[in-house]
Amino acid sequence: MVLALALGLAGVSGAAGAAVAVPSPAARTAVPLPVEQLFDNRAISDDARPEEADFDGAGGSLSARTLTAAGWTPGRELTVQGARLTWPGSAPGEPDNVRAAGQRVRVTGRGDALAFLVAGTAGADTGGTGTVGYADGSRSSYVLTAPDWRTGPLATKAVALPYRNTPSGTVAERVRLYAVTVPLPPGREVASVDLPHAPDLHVFAVSVRSASAGWTGSWARSTGGYAPVGPWTDRTLRLVVHTSAGGPRVRVRLDNTFAAAPVRIGAATVAVRGTGAAPRGTPVRLAFGGATGVQIPAGAQAVSDPLGFTVPADADLLVSLHLPGTVTAVPVHQVAIQTSYLGEPGDHSADTSAAAFTGTLTSFPLLTGVDVGGGPGSVVAFGDSITDGHRSTPDANRRWPDVLADRLLGQSEVPRYGVLNQGIGGNRVVTDRYTGDGVSTDQSGVSALHRLDRDVFAQTSVRTVVVLEGVNDLLAGTRAEQITAGLAEIAERAHARGLRVLAATITPCEGWGTCTAAVESERAAVNAWVRTTGVFDAMLDFDAVVRDPARPTRILPEYDGGDHLHPGDAGLAAMAGAVDLRLL
Repeated sequence: MVLALALGLAGVSGAAGAAVAVPSPAARTAVPLPVEQLFDNRAISDDARPEEADFDGAGGSLSARTLTAAGWTPGRELTVQGARLTWPGSAPGEPDNVRAAGQRVRVTGRGDALAFLVAGTAGADTGGTGTVGYADGSRSSYVLTAPDWRTGPLATKAVALPYRNTPSGTVAERVRLYAVTVPLPPGREVASVDLPHAPDLHVFAVSVRSASAGWTGSWARSTGGYAPVGPWTDRTLRLVVHTSAGGPRVRVRLDNTFAAAPVRIGAATVAVRGTGAAPRGTPVRLAFGGATGVQIPAGAQAVSDPLGFTVPADADLLVSLHLPGTVTAVPVHQVAIQTSYLGEPGDHSADTSAAAFTGTLTSFPLLTGVDVGGGPGSVVAFGDSITDGHRSTPDANRRWPDVLADRLLGQSEVPRYGVLNQGIGGNRVVTDRYTGDGVSTDQSGVSALHRLDRDVFAQTSVRTVVVLEGVNDLLAGTRAEQITAGLAEIAERAHARGLRVLAATITPCEGWGTCTAAVESERAAVNAWVRTTGVFDAMLDFDAVVRDPARPTRILPEYDGGDHLHPGDAGLAAMAGAVDLRLL
């Protein structure tokens, strides 16, 4: 396991390692204090009194009004990337963050990562090396980097606010806050965290992200963008999801990714599907912190309480969400290849019939994960539309990750892992199709590099990631060396988290409108690198599986989904069938 990597993509993730940093004399003798007792900077101001805060040394500050509008209210517990973090409870104009200068913070618990709410004020990425102290007296180093609050990437921000305050008034400029996670060695109990020496790095909150012990991811989809809908007022969504692993308990994850405002879930239920929108039996209520509903702040997520409910493997569930307010835009996974349902006005989440569900949906709004109790852990299929299942038969669950899940369920040689499909149609390795902010009709997602933390590392009990991506970069003119550098970074960052990484070769595209001879040359170069590089734990040669032996630049006609880019059902089944399950 690689445990001491300083990662190349600043601000997206950090690294924790076995190398021991030598603490300063002050840090060696310091008593760990809660982060709020170390606050020494004022970042948040009342719009009427902006001079009472100075976040950046030039009088700039965050607006308390816009934070409240985003649902980031004082003292609010936020779940971001699977980590629970408490937003400062300070009043506007009072200290609400600490400038990193080696302070020893009391942070306790066991988990897979440290999580920080941070922002920089240096005008560029800023950070440094700190140390983690463990209950057994040992220590390890970590690297923490924060993007700038004014210039950092919108694609990786936790929340963006529409303006900043200055002593002379508001400035219409989007400012950002970031959630950054740093991997921890497994099983060790954290007792304290020494911050780096980087005074332009501001820390608002820090916690240990709990490991997903006792849970296996059974179903997941990535958020590709923030799309206009409806408007929906007092409507119920009844979403159809197909499980991989089964188990005796269930919980669901809802994400308000990319949003600027909170969304309210009035009620939620789960049921095994009968036919169409009708459940088999009575839907069972889900709870959130003991409540029947939950408000999810902008950029945050909500995970339902564990529920004793038998989830069958390889079966359809109905997850129903009542939206009591008016919703004009939601985070979505755009291409579901699955029909779901929209109810008439009213809370129909517990309905035992399909009568109220007169509308249909072809996307997955808000819902991003279903976990089951027990199980051996999960495999993430990380990719683009080929992984997403474009050109597979709708409502038939014939995407290659579905077929892989069926293969795992039908054997006993290796554990029956859950399989999580994190493909997004149109997604690229190194370029954001969606900017990561605002309402957009482009639902192809931020780049694989920018979504890696959320869509892989924060997934439940993930142990292996299978990467099949790059064709959209090639079709957009990206050179092979840029793609391979991105794939290498994915492997490096995943290995720093203790994950296995399998890379797949890019399948042929001859016959697709923009698949030129130049694109084919670059594809061959990427595939040659994937086949020979040593940066992955294993290689899956999907190109060799689906190409026409008589004409290797095109998909074998019987495997072609009809557009010469996407394999159809037979091709996707052949890809899944070629995976050596022992590699997972």
